[in-house]
Amino acid sequence: QVQLVESGGGLVQAGGSLTLSCAASGIIFMPNTMGWYRQAPGKQRELVATISSGRSTVYADSVTGRFTISRDNAKNSVYLQMNSLKPEDTAVYYCKLYNLGSNYWGQGTQVTVSS
Repeated sequence: QVQLVESGGGLVQAGGSLTLSCAASGIIFMPNTMGWYRQAPGKQRELVATISSGRSTVYADSVTGRFTISRDNAKNSVYLQMNSLKPEDTAVYYCKLYNLGSNYWGQGTQVTVSS
């Protein structure tokens, strides 16, 4: 059974920074892709950024240049450095692992950006 645990969310003022972390445990195979998604109230869950085990990255246009995704393969962990945060970044952020055709999700961590 694969489990994902996120941490690092919180309340920050606009223009501030936060770093999210996600650690995966269980039987995990390489290669795989890990990523971050977010869901704001009343909106659908959307992609923020993904990173493959080979460290290829994809970013949503709305976060390009402000957010950086990284990973530590030895720790099965993924990170999201978020800079220049905006109120519209407020959402629950979810970590996802795509492994052997299955998606695994974390429980989510709240990020709130005040104006």
